[in-house]
Amino acid sequence: MRRHVIAAFIVLLLGIGVMTYAGSQLLKTEQIYREGNAVYELLSENVRGNDMTGFKTPVKTLQTGQSSTQTPQTEGSQIDPQADIPHLGIDFEALETINRDAVAWLYCPDTVIDYPVMRADDYCYYLDHLPDGTKNANGSLFLDYNCAPDFSDRLSVVYGHNMKSNRMFGSLMGYKDQSYYEAHPFMYLYTESGNYRIELLYGCVIGAGQWRDRAFMYEVNIRAFLTYAAYNTTFYNDTVYMEGDRIIALSTCSYEFDDARYVVAGILREEEYSVVR
Repeated sequence: MRRHVIAAFIVLLLGIGVMTYAGSQLLKTEQIYREGNAVYELLSENVRGNDMTGFKTPVKTLQTGQSSTQTPQTEGSQIDPQADIPHLGIDFEALETINRDAVAWLYCPDTVIDYPVMRADDYCYYLDHLPDGTKNANGSLFLDYNCAPDFSDRLSVVYGHNMKSNRMFGSLMGYKDQSYYEAHPFMYLYTESGNYRIELLYGCVIGAGQWRDRAFMYEVNIRAFLTYAAYNTTFYNDTVYMEGDRIIALSTCSYEFDDARYVVAGILREEEYSVVR
């Protein structure tokens, strides 16, 4: 009987030890995330002007009879010279003073996406480094190093973590639901050379291996990528893609299966243009 009591006591001590260690690791992780968030908040204060006077997020509604399966469109459309883009007053000189790797600022109204976009010479550095160079698990949003830093390529790919806190690209998971897309149909990209409204086209889940094997990160395969995205999209709309449009793809981890990725693709519309339907 005494042996059973001792064994139970040992098991209890081990359980307490495991719980204590897990709790300390959780607190450590939360502290790391808080530190990362604080850096981003300070960065935003230093480079973001917040000049959004009178701006209202445009609203898109799905047309009656919209097909449940889409294919990339290539037909022409009329042009309206008045694109609705909030003016954030990004100070790129200040941003580049902090880090010359900064190439853009990405913003999605009413979400946490309000971050600089970095560009390094590999896929690793900004997975665990903040824009100021601090090593931190939040990492940074970063442009694929194969893509032109001014987003002049026909396809630009931006990566970011899917954080449990919903930070970074965690909120992209919302686009797996049609109602979330309808509430957030646009994002905005700011660069030194010009600003863009991102008209979202598709959101799709794809394996990292399939993404690499089919080389969807290269603009030479843009048609194949858009065709895949169209037939596997998680939301639907009447956005028209025209040959020659520049596409931006936002990629993050997903958890439908091992090494899954969720990619949201949209058209980069320059500030002076928007499509009329």
